[in-house]
Amino acid sequence: MLPYYIMAFNSNKSEYSVQTTRTSLTSILKSYQPTEREKAKNAVINRVRFEMPKQKGLLHAVKEAEESQNYAAMDEFVAFLTENSLHDHEFLIVFHDALSLCNQLTPKYTPLVEALLALSWNKRSTEVVKAYSEFCINILVAHNNYLSFAVRKLISLWIPNEPNKGTSLNNDEISNELEVIHQLLEKILNAIPMAFDAILDAIESLFPYYKRSSYISYIHNLLKLLEYKPIFTEYIIQLLMEKLAILDVNAPRHEIEDLESDDDNEESEGGEIYNEVIPRQEKAKKDHQSMNHPIAQTLDISMLAVFNFLKKRSSSESSEKETLSDSLKFLQILIKAFDAVILPIHNTHHVQFLVFYYCSLKQTLSQVFLASLWNKVTNPNCPALIRQASVGYLSSFLARAAFIHINIIKLYLKEMCDWCQQYIKGSQLSRSNVSLKSNLVFYSVCQAIFYIIAFRSRDLTVDKKSILFLQSLQLTALVTSTYNPLRVCLPAVATAFAGVTRAYQLAYCHAILERNARRKLATIYANDTATPEEILDTFFPFDPYLLKVSGQRISSIYLQYQASDAEECTSHSLTPESINISDRKRGNPEMLDDHDIDDFLPDGKRQKMIGTKITQPRDLS
Repeated sequence: MLPYYIMAFNSNKSEYSVQTTRTSLTSILKSYQPTEREKAKNAVINRVRFEMPKQKGLLHAVKEAEESQNYAAMDEFVAFLTENSLHDHEFLIVFHDALSLCNQLTPKYTPLVEALLALSWNKRSTEVVKAYSEFCINILVAHNNYLSFAVRKLISLWIPNEPNKGTSLNNDEISNELEVIHQLLEKILNAIPMAFDAILDAIESLFPYYKRSSYISYIHNLLKLLEYKPIFTEYIIQLLMEKLAILDVNAPRHEIEDLESDDDNEESEGGEIYNEVIPRQEKAKKDHQSMNHPIAQTLDISMLAVFNFLKKRSSSESSEKETLSDSLKFLQILIKAFDAVILPIHNTHHVQFLVFYYCSLKQTLSQVFLASLWNKVTNPNCPALIRQASVGYLSSFLARAAFIHINIIKLYLKEMCDWCQQYIKGSQLSRSNVSLKSNLVFYSVCQAIFYIIAFRSRDLTVDKKSILFLQSLQLTALVTSTYNPLRVCLPAVATAFAGVTRAYQLAYCHAILERNARRKLATIYANDTATPEEILDTFFPFDPYLLKVSGQRISSIYLQYQASDAEECTSHSLTPESINISDRKRGNPEMLDDHDIDDFLPDGKRQKMIGTKITQPRDLS
């Protein structure tokens, strides 16, 4: 009887090993100490290397198997290939013999062929690369049962062995190694059309884990594949959106902002010493080249690679007609991937900017994208959540896109207001209820109207003609309807919209806001219980882009909020009583998150609402 030890049988070595029972779990990872690492290195250096069997080489092994069904020589040769690293001259001899035997290497020689295909070849001389490529093409044409294995081996070479190699895309040595792989893949696709499915399966199954540095290199190779085989475009674009969305949701906005703000605080605390020790140019380079959040850093470089691909693709076509036609076809692929991947996901922050950036390259593209979103909004057969998300993308795109002409904004404002008026008239006949759940799409469209008018108020009030257009939208009828859309809008949106409409006498919303606040006050204090308010759950998908390197592509086509002069004057003329009521109720701290306070509010209001959220207690007595 052994009270402190147990005996465990090791089937691989046919021996017993002793393990203490003090710890119930053992790690499968070996903990290497520095001395153990040195021993491992020395073991590799001192390992015995057998010379290639010359009398009993590949030709002899295959001959023995064919004539006498003796596979011992073949097994010995496979073991030699697996355990040894061939010199270039040995490599050439082996593959010269293998090339002459391609037709004979039927499926019964699978171990031998797989051992040959698994040899390292892309970092060798030009002669070796040529010999491997010729054998690979010939064996796959002769016997397609090796196709899946060969393709997986080629795709796996996209993933660098060294941990830090995957983070750099500009290394000439890496580019040359990858170039020969892509050349061989292109030859295989040209010679064997059925390789298409095998490559798709290999690409998806070998995609690296999102926390690995090889993620970037893999995306770079996918985009490289599209350059010479555009037939993969639809599949790879959707796959890229899925993988970038994984990065996006694992790098939340608040985590990125917290890490960047911590970095800024450290620099401000030691700013004088920093400026003396580090030159200004190096400091600027440090600020703009890396993200403190590791996953955001991977996402940043990956997004830049895709932006470069989109730019290159848009500018590569020849004539104007071909360019527009091809761009529209590619946009349809983007929209299809967007609808399948991005639209159903709530609160992604950066990946949707791929469509934003591509639409900026040509004016027509943005119109097609907006029309696609509006068709979903007005389609009653679409799920309500998809329609609501489409409204959010539509409103945020119109507000943030600097390349959108003002006439397009007016067009969609008119469309949305007309749709809302028809909705109100139809509900009056059917006497439907006004709950948020039953009218989710209607309330979302109303908030989109308020948001766009508040955000683009400078452009929409630039002259008398523009103001007359706003007056024609019948905003008063909308805000005073029985649905009372201001009741469920985000407080930041309602406050900013009320300021614009009051400044230009489009509608008088402050009285409605105060009445809504009083009603909620009575509801909250009834029977000493606090009931949750009905606030529209939405987000603005094109909120400020936080990634530093790829963000340089967005900054020139992206609008930051600027309040109009009349709106600022009006907001300062509000009475303290109305401000207190608005801050207390419409800016209810329990109902607002930081991301709900959109950056289109003036800094004073934004800080006031954030401060109210932090400091103001809720009295239920």
